[in-house]
Amino acid sequence: MGSVDWDSRLFDSLVPLPDGTSYNAYLIEGSEKTVLLDTDEPHMAKEFMAQLEGVSKIDYIVSQHAEQDHSGIISQVLEKYPEAKVVCTPKAKGMLIDLLKIPEEFFITVEDGERLALGDKTLKFIYTPWVHWPETMVSYLEEDKILFSCDFFGSHIATSDLFVTDEGRVYEAAKRYFAEIMMPFRKVIQKNLEKLAPYDIEMIAPGHGQIFPRPKFIIDAYHEWTMGTPQNMVVLPHVSMHESTQRMVDHLVAALVERGVRVQPFNLAVTDIGKLAMSLIDAATIVVATPTVLAGPHPYAAYATFLANALRPNAKFLSIIGSYGWGGKTVEMLAGMIPNLKVEIIDPVLCKGVPREDTLSALNDLADTIVKKHKENGFI
Repeated sequence: MGSVDWDSRLFDSLVPLPDGTSYNAYLIEGSEKTVLLDTDEPHMAKEFMAQLEGVSKIDYIVSQHAEQDHSGIISQVLEKYPEAKVVCTPKAKGMLIDLLKIPEEFFITVEDGERLALGDKTLKFIYTPWVHWPETMVSYLEEDKILFSCDFFGSHIATSDLFVTDEGRVYEAAKRYFAEIMMPFRKVIQKNLEKLAPYDIEMIAPGHGQIFPRPKFIIDAYHEWTMGTPQNMVVLPHVSMHESTQRMVDHLVAALVERGVRVQPFNLAVTDIGKLAMSLIDAATIVVATPTVLAGPHPYAAYATFLANALRPNAKFLSIIGSYGWGGKTVEMLAGMIPNLKVEIIDPVLCKGVPREDTLSALNDLADTIVKKHKENGFI
């Protein structure tokens, strides 16, 4: 059940949706009880409620995640099925009361590992906190060996295909989704992956994107993203106003490529922040390039730095390059924005006005230092 959102291009007023998305819900009819797993985004309510027209009863609404793109129609479902109970974690109960004003008498809370008998089918609930909120859980249908994972293993794709048919396309979309939403919690997600390892999972049905008939594909990808070491790559978010900073960026990119380092530059004036987030999964080094605006970094550069700090990638090194007209505190301001990053700071390179030979030489030295650091850490 649920809906395909072909036209949306921004999620939560923040995350780009180049391929749209879907909001997935699932109906399980046991021999004795019927369960609805999650609901839909509120603006899709009319379509979702129409899908329920032929459903005579719902005994339980399982809310695996309280965020409104999955829970937003619970109240309307309860109006149609007033005898139904909302099944969720204790933390989710409080959130759903706060977010949706659902009366407390509608709730049944479940513990980690608790089962719900539907007659000939059984759901087992597994706590998976911080995927990507603290209250999240997944549901395992024991007889069918299906894992209903909500945001876990999700991807933003609008498609008419119910199941994954193009793993290359889904890999990129799922990596983008992981980078934008899950990366700050990768250490907890590692533990959640370990928790799921004993289960015989033949299919994964997420809350966004297509169903995985080959679960190993997405589980292996999550292991790679959560536990992989940084690669020999520099991510270079940059913005320029009067070409001085751009000339520095072009020179540094060429110097790194000549030294065998892969570079991903992102012009922040036009870039897709989802692509930038994806690249941070693999980056060993981040170099922020900015002109000086009102004695500080360009707002786009400040935003990219704030984003990196929030996403907490596993990068090991960071530096800053840029230009200024008369002075400022660009380095100090950007350095103060990265308390979450466990990185070694490499000496910045700043120039007054247009870069000259001494600046270009300093950029060559920066490239040499990055290569040295990468070699010392086994990234090359």
